[in-house]
Amino acid sequence: MANSPFLESIRHVMRTKHYSIQTEKTYLFWIKRFILFNQKSHPKDLGEQEVTQFLTHLAVNREVTSSTQNLALCAIVFMYKHIFKRELTLLSDTVRARAPKRVPTVLSHKEALLIIELMKPQYQLMFSLLYGSGLRKTELLKLRVKDIDFEAKTVFVFRGKGGKDRTTMLPKKLIEPLKAQIEKVRRIHLKDIAEGSGMTSLPPSLARKYPNAIKEFKWQYLFPSTTRCEHPYDGYYCRHHLHSTALSKALKLAVRESSITKHVTAHTFRHSFATQLLLTGADIRTVQELLGHNDLRTTQIYTHVIGQHSSGAISPFDID
Repeated sequence: MANSPFLESIRHVMRTKHYSIQTEKTYLFWIKRFILFNQKSHPKDLGEQEVTQFLTHLAVNREVTSSTQNLALCAIVFMYKHIFKRELTLLSDTVRARAPKRVPTVLSHKEALLIIELMKPQYQLMFSLLYGSGLRKTELLKLRVKDIDFEAKTVFVFRGKGGKDRTTMLPKKLIEPLKAQIEKVRRIHLKDIAEGSGMTSLPPSLARKYPNAIKEFKWQYLFPSTTRCEHPYDGYYCRHHLHSTALSKALKLAVRESSITKHVTAHTFRHSFATQLLLTGADIRTVQELLGHNDLRTTQIYTHVIGQHSSGAISPFDID
């Protein structure tokens, strides 16, 4: 089924709409699950009743989380909307998975720094950016040389969650380490050019818009992969960014060595960024903009962690 013409047609539509590779994989996974649940019936012969039964099955029998159920729904809605040109209207008897009311786990400033200090230098810099700039892990990995503005002390996030661009703060303490990292990227890039390559990985839309960018230094990833690989869309060999599993392994080792018993993920540093901003007097709307939240209510969850908020903002990584 993985290479069926139908699934490939969905993949093609997602690529023309510039969906990420991860979204593409996730949507195809849930569409396949939906088809298998309905004994491999073609989705064009199915409708609201079958979608309702599938979503109810996920909630009742599989006991998935509300976010997982919603992701499955988004994939199916995408298929009907863009492949069959149909709008779905879910039946009222759909069982929806309950959304748990959670307060995010956060690290104290001391705990965050301790974990970072226990990492190798490259990962120290990467997690310092997660904590000091409030980046998501995917946003960090997708940073390019051009996205760091030392003069303005800002980090540009291109097409973050929801496809939105935003600018966040660059901690003063990370300026010199970042300059050193950029020089490291320059040496790697020059070596690649000398070997007849030097191409970075670009989304097809950007490659068409900026045909010369693929070999320009400013478009190289800030944290490049150790090896070159084949581009997933266009087939040319290029240097992609570091894989996310490398960060997960580095974090797991550092947390274990720190003896901190909290459940810590890369996203915990983003949560900690937000709470530290509020603790040091940042206005909640400033925090909302730096995090890239659409809804202020999403940001307000951090007030439950600290119980208060005020005004004024400095990066938590610049706290003495």
